[in-house]
Parts: sequence; C-alpha cells; structure tokens
Amino acid sequence: MNIHYLQHVPFEGPGHIIEWAQHQGHQVSSTLFYEPEPRLPHIENIDFLVVMGGPMNVDDEHLYPWLSEEKQFILHCIREGKKVLGICLGAQLIAACLGAKVITAPHKEIGWFPVAPTVSAKEISGFYELFQSRPVVFHWHGDQFEIPAGSSNLLNTDANTNQAFLFNQNVLGLQFHLEVAHSDVERMVQECSSDIDESRYVQRIPELLEGVHHCSHNHQLLFSLLDWFTGIRVQQLS
Repeated sequence: MNIHYLQHVPFEGPGHIIEWAQHQGHQVSSTLFYEPEPRLPHIENIDFLVVMGGPMNVDDEHLYPWLSEEKQFILHCIREGKKVLGICLGAQLIAACLGAKVITAPHKEIGWFPVAPTVSAKEISGFYELFQSRPVVFHWHGDQFEIPAGSSNLLNTDANTNQAFLFNQNVLGLQFHLEVAHSDVERMVQECSSDIDESRYVQRIPELLEGVHHCSHNHQLLFSLLDWFTGIRVQQLS
C-alpha cells in the first residue's frame, strides 16, 4: 500500500503512523505544506491519504493559500474511494470537504481525556470494541467538526461531542491524537503554550507532560485502529 501524508506544521507529524506503516511493509511519502513549493502527488499513485493536524483553521486560505488546493485534493481522494484518515485539523478539513461545518467547540480541550463510544458506534463492526474501555487519549483543539451527512458521531468526551466519524467505509475522522510520541507532546507544549489557559478542560503543562505514560497504550490502539480501517471494504459512492 502507498501511504501519503499531508503535514501542515513541523511539530504535528505522523508520529507512530510511520512505525505502523513500516511494520506492515507499506510505502510512505509526504507533502509538507510548511516547506517552499509543496507538491501534491498524482492521485493514482496513492492508496491511503493521512491528513495531519495543525494550529490553523479550515477557512484560513487568506493566510495559507495552499488550503484551497489541499481541500480539493482531499475531496478528490474521497470520491476516488481512497482510504482517507484525518486527525484533528485533518478531520475538520475532511468534514468541510463533505459539506459539514467546522465550529468553535463548546469547550476548548487540551490534555489527556477519555473518549467514549456512542450508541451509533455499536453499529460499526470492529470499531466499538476498540473504544469500549473508554481509553484516555490526547486532545488539543478549540474547534470541532459537525458530523457530515451520511456519517454518525462515534465517540464523545465529557467536554465535547463529535470526536470521530466514519464515512462510506473509506473516510475516518478523529478529533484527537493517537499518533503522538513523548517528544511530540513536548514539542506541542513548546510551540502552542499560548493555547493553555484556565478553561475547565485544559490541563496545565505538568499534567500534559505527565500524561505521556498513556502513549504506549495509545500506540497499540492506533495500530489496531489502522489495521481495522485499512481492512474494511469500501462502498462505492452513488
């Protein structure tokens, strides 16, 4: 499988997704939008697109002109039946491509909080079992996606609904981060410390750094989730 990831800033990369891909023997390539003259691949050369996070908003084309081309590329991949995974901003971009709104979340959410499967998640074979234990995962967002038409909200937290959706078996959006390593959390704290305030669901820096002990379980969950997602059959769009 040829995997291509879209990265928006240096400190929000694919993390342990690379380890999973190498373990499975997949080929990996990337478009780094923070580098001069980033280039998107020919769509026929990829099987699986991963869209990473970032501090920008989905409608910030005036600040990041490449966002318009990126969204067109994501939508093209979806229509061609490619596997598409979005993480945090990446999930919001996918939702926007599918016609859903991206809005300010009821609560800013930064830190280690459990996600719980919804009733709708029980209808997704294999997905519910991965999250039924309410795993603690890493969050860093102030916006959230609305659920695209034809999808269901699959996970919630105490702070916010709409933490995950699956569209047409080939598109998965996650509002949280399973991919981060210890160093990724440290880098995000360093680069985005201005986001940390006194909000109810925003943890302080010591708590954020202490929470990295959850990374090991999150990586196991990530690998199982990617195995499940890449294994399910794609339904043809009508």
